[in-house]
Amino acid sequence: MTGLFVTLEGPEGAGKSTNREYLAEQLRSRDIEVVLTREPGGTPLAEKIRELLLAPGDEPMASDTELLLMFAARAQHLAQVIRPALARGAVVLCDRFTDATYAYQGGGRGVDVARIALLEQFVQGDLRPDFTLLFDLPVEVGLARAANRGRLDRFETEGRAFFEAVRACYLARLAAAPERYRLIDAAQALPAVQRQLDALVPALLERLGD
Repeated sequence: MTGLFVTLEGPEGAGKSTNREYLAEQLRSRDIEVVLTREPGGTPLAEKIRELLLAPGDEPMASDTELLLMFAARAQHLAQVIRPALARGAVVLCDRFTDATYAYQGGGRGVDVARIALLEQFVQGDLRPDFTLLFDLPVEVGLARAANRGRLDRFETEGRAFFEAVRACYLARLAAAPERYRLIDAAQALPAVQRQLDALVPALLERLGD
C-alpha cells in the first residue's frame, strides 16, 4: 500500500499548523496512520538548518544560500521521514514543501524558476505531493495574525511587496495545476475553515484507497 502525501501551503498567518492538527484528527479517527511534519525541518539535522534559515542575523543571507539550504533540509527530510512513511502506507501531512520554495524564493526573492525546478528534480526525483491545500488570505490579514504571535522570524520581517509576490506565485501555481491543489479560504473564522477541510476528507480517503 502506498501512502498519501498532502502538503499545506500558504503565506504567514494562514493557520496551516492549527488546521493540520485538525485534519490529522479526522484521519486518525478512521484508524489511518498520520505523520505530521514541516519544512524546513522535520528531522534533527533539518531542524538545525531551519534555525539558520529563520533566525535574524547581522550577515545578510544570499538568495542562493537560502535556496540551497532549503533543498539541503528537504533532502534529509525526504530520506528520513517522508519516503519511509509513504512506503509503509501512512498519510503525510507536511506544513510547507516545494511550492513554498517557488513562492518564497522564486516569487519573493526573484530566484529563477528554472533553477528551482532543477533542484526539485535532483532532490525529489519524481516525488510530488498528491494533494496541496492552499490556505489563501489577504496579505494584510496574514501579517496581522503573524504579528500577534510574537517575535517575527527572518521571513516575517519582509515587507508587504514580498508577501504580495509570494501570494501571487501560490495562486499562479494553483491555476496552472488545479487537479493537485485545493483552495482554502483562510480568511474565514476557524470553524468555517475546518468545514472546508471536512469536505475534502472523502477525496483524500478515495485517493488513499486507490
